[in-house]
Amino acid sequence: MAILGSIFAMLGRFAGRLLNSALGWATLLLFGKVEGRKQAFLLVMALGSLAWVITLLGILWPSFATIVLAFVPIPSFVDDTWVRLAMLAMAALIPLLIGIGAVVVTDEKRRPRGGALVGAVLRGYPFTLVLAVTIVFLAALSVVRKGNSLVRRWQDAHVPVIVKPGGYDRVVADLETVLVGAGLDTRREAAPSVLSVPPRLLDAVAGKALGDLVPDRLMQLKGTGLDILVYPSDIAIQGTKDRVARARAAIAAKLVESPAYLTASAESEKIEDRLTALAKVDEATAMSRLAELDGEIARLSVPFEEWETVYRQRLQVERNLLARRLRRIEPAHREGEPVEPRMQRRFPIVDWVIGLGSAALLAVDIGLLLARRRSPRRD
Repeated sequence: MAILGSIFAMLGRFAGRLLNSALGWATLLLFGKVEGRKQAFLLVMALGSLAWVITLLGILWPSFATIVLAFVPIPSFVDDTWVRLAMLAMAALIPLLIGIGAVVVTDEKRRPRGGALVGAVLRGYPFTLVLAVTIVFLAALSVVRKGNSLVRRWQDAHVPVIVKPGGYDRVVADLETVLVGAGLDTRREAAPSVLSVPPRLLDAVAGKALGDLVPDRLMQLKGTGLDILVYPSDIAIQGTKDRVARARAAIAAKLVESPAYLTASAESEKIEDRLTALAKVDEATAMSRLAELDGEIARLSVPFEEWETVYRQRLQVERNLLARRLRRIEPAHREGEPVEPRMQRRFPIVDWVIGLGSAALLAVDIGLLLARRRSPRRD
């Protein structure tokens, strides 16, 4: 019996870890990997919606409540009546809290005010039900996708982005161009309905409160050994180790001038806007403004990952400016003809003079040597 108990305990821990992982994968399939604070809110909302469904089933079917309470020991001094009242209170409060959470994850400029705020919070009731069903469905789907990735030995990677309003289609097009330039041929197509419909349904139930997290059309880029989902707040890459690494490197290096932020804090986004604007001014002005930005970048009080991202973009902008200057200064040359470095260029007459002079000195030296050998030796 002790052995069986240990086995069941181990299986229970494994099931708990799998459930937590599946919930995390489900939220990633739903909205992608969003900025840290919002991601925490979304995960708590997902857990809360499942807890609400369990609580509601426990109230409607007392036998189900008995099974649930068997996993959560209740002290003997707590009366069952109080437990039922607590479950009723949870059934009433959890949707309101989730409605508040939906308002919090909404972009500050789009958050409802006044009476609209009350309506947004009350929408938490239908939103919680739809969210619970969606999470269960996507959790199962995510487990299947993970299993498929393991079979094919694929890897996952995420590049955080925040697409600017109205810039989703442009970002998808720029992303496709970047991947093709890196030798990764992909085709653009709409994501499967099982991935694109759930977030739009949630957004409709929540009264468009999740507008900055849900695109009108969820797009994906598919290629040999590569599958990329483009969310408004994340670029989710799945594929072979080599192609995932190449795609991530290309996106990080080339997706600088696209209408999307690669950081989340307001301070970093302001620097990104100014770096993007440098592409529209002349080189002298751009280099001068770039020097001014160096001090501001050094004083940024943001997480190191964000600072590193901003500094990488600053280096990429400077590299583009220098490349533009070299293309203008260097003379055009025929296709296939190597460009001779400046330091190695000399006038032909100088080369001839040096060559003839060296040959004359060598001839004189040989003549003197022969004359010395033919002269009679003196005692």
